Amino acid sequence: MDYFVNLTLFQMGFWITWAMIPIVVEIIPSLISAVRLIVRSRHQHDLPLPAKLPFISIIVPVYNSEDTLFACLQSINDSTFPNKNMQIVIADNQSTDDSFQAFATAQNHFDLNLQLIRTEQGKAKALNGAIYQCIGTYIVNIDSDGVLEKHALMNMVLQFENDLELAAMTGTILPQRALIKRTKKRRLRLLQKNEYFEYAQAFLSGRTIESNNNELFTMSGAFSAFRKDTLLATFMYNTSTVGEDTDMTFQVRERLKRKVMLCADAIFYIEPTPGMSQLYKQRQRWMRGELEVSREYMHHDAQLGKFFHNFLVRRIMIDHTFIFPKMIWLFASVVLLFFRYSPVVLGLSYLVIYLLYVLVSLVNFVSVGKLLQEFPDEKRFYRRVSWVIWTLPIYNFVISWIRLVGIINSMSMPGAWNTATFGAETKSVGRVLKGDMQRLRDQKQKKE
Repeated sequence: MDYFVNLTLFQMGFWITWAMIPIVVEIIPSLISAVRLIVRSRHQHDLPLPAKLPFISIIVPVYNSEDTLFACLQSINDSTFPNKNMQIVIADNQSTDDSFQAFATAQNHFDLNLQLIRTEQGKAKALNGAIYQCIGTYIVNIDSDGVLEKHALMNMVLQFENDLELAAMTGTILPQRALIKRTKKRRLRLLQKNEYFEYAQAFLSGRTIESNNNELFTMSGAFSAFRKDTLLATFMYNTSTVGEDTDMTFQVRERLKRKVMLCADAIFYIEPTPGMSQLYKQRQRWMRGELEVSREYMHHDAQLGKFFHNFLVRRIMIDHTFIFPKMIWLFASVVLLFFRYSPVVLGLSYLVIYLLYVLVSLVNFVSVGKLLQEFPDEKRFYRRVSWVIWTLPIYNFVISWIRLVGIINSMSMPGAWNTATFGAETKSVGRVLKGDMQRLRDQKQKKE
């Protein structure tokens, strides 16, 4: 009897030790940060309008945006920020479709100061080419495949006007709820709702907390804004990395020592993911960009001892290093079952970790709801899909594996905006496994 008690305690101790990694590194900090955010959200106040609104420039990089550009420009036109105070620069980087026709149609429909320029291919090159055409006090970048919430530009400008130390901002990015509702395939709609929750909690919880500590890791390339003098003091967008938005964030904060933050009430709506293959490519690209920029700016600080002092070390440890223990844990689970390890203890350990992640999602759900008070339609949809807190841990687990593939690919493949799809890489793995099995059979036959 004592033997079985000791064995059970040993097995529980083993798994509790492994469970401490996500609990200490991810779950506890997330809970503390979410509670702080809930407390801070009670003290929000309206920002006063300046005596005179400034002139702003908006850059819209375009590449084969025939189907989305008009709606993007319409959202700028419908903004509460006055058209007479805006300059819009369309930076077409070698489109092969009829994006120009969408631009021409918008010129005829809207009373906007529109300008079209041709640039070299690549988003970073398009942005760099357009910056020197801008005459506004503030320069705003938005993607051509999304739309602005009508108060987004005004809310960003008010943040700048009321905080003279603020050098750059990013907006809140959310998938368009109307497009999610129109998705007919159930599995895809489930994926899109998890993605929506991920974006909402990443921006309105995670990046809000980072912003409060001036530790924002990335200003979203889909919607960011700068003081013009700040942007001209940088080295411009880095064309040698797929993480040009992250690189620009670090240029402003680390090199120029200026303040960067999130404007939570400036929302930019993007199209929801069209499928797993596109999500797979996107998250790998994000992981590669994160590693490329981190390697550039970490220098000699990549030490475990600086985990609590350097947010960049902390971020890389969580997003990169601790992915490998998760992988080992999963494979160890399967292997140890063959060594008669208790499946009950194993199952309970996974259940406990899962419920803790659900708790984190729940607390974040409450804090995000507080920040959506000014957007009743958005808050209503967010509440309607609150059941996603039960599926989000599984979704995040899958995403962590995609990021792991991104880490491996970044070490073995050259950087590119478009990477192999999930289906293509699955087939490649299948071919490798098939070849390995064939070689094993051949060796067995030779021995016989």
